[in-house]
Amino acid sequence: MKNAIVIGASSGIGKELALILAENGCKTIITGRRKEKLEELKRLNPDNFIVKSFDITTEDGNKELSEITEKTEKLDLLVLSAGTGDINEKLDYETENRINLLNVIAFTNVMNRFYKFFEKQGYGHITVISSIAGLRGNRYTPAYNASKAYQINYLEGLRQKAVKSGKKIFITDVRPGFVDTEMAKGDKLFWVSPPQKAARQIFRAIKNKKDVAYITKRWRLIATILKIMPGFLYKRL
Repeated sequence: MKNAIVIGASSGIGKELALILAENGCKTIITGRRKEKLEELKRLNPDNFIVKSFDITTEDGNKELSEITEKTEKLDLLVLSAGTGDINEKLDYETENRINLLNVIAFTNVMNRFYKFFEKQGYGHITVISSIAGLRGNRYTPAYNASKAYQINYLEGLRQKAVKSGKKIFITDVRPGFVDTEMAKGDKLFWVSPPQKAARQIFRAIKNKKDVAYITKRWRLIATILKIMPGFLYKRL
């Protein structure tokens, strides 16, 4: 990994992973909405960070993505760490729509652009921070869980497409449980990981070109339970 872009690098997992990439000599474009946070991050490793501040849900963000994919000559890794989610038991439509705008519409735009970039280049690695929440629905966060299910299935489709292409394109789906970031909402959270630990495990998953990684590793147990639990039991939770 010599050249990378981290979309959503201003805080949380994206920030910590960007730091690890830069520490390992990777020239990294860091993006996000909060330019001041990105500039703070750049000061930690000015030689290896390039700041581009924009919101991927806006038309200006779309233009920035176009410029990056059109003008970048070589890219080894894309990390998409931008996402949002809120507890929305009352099904407020504006909340649901805002979640889908970023986690589904903007996500698809980014995936479409960079998969085509890597396909033309002949190689590349896409890594997305999805969520274990994408494995089943949830009455408290219906749009969030559904949007993460969309991401999981979209990435599986891209992985299949990459294999059929015969090109060296790798797709890593990172499914965290609870990580101590702004995204960790709700009471009585358990197995909450520091973002630094989560980022280290994600970096290893990228290096090993894993298809799917649960973060932290113990969440694979929860994933297994979620997958095998019968619907008649799950709907009563």
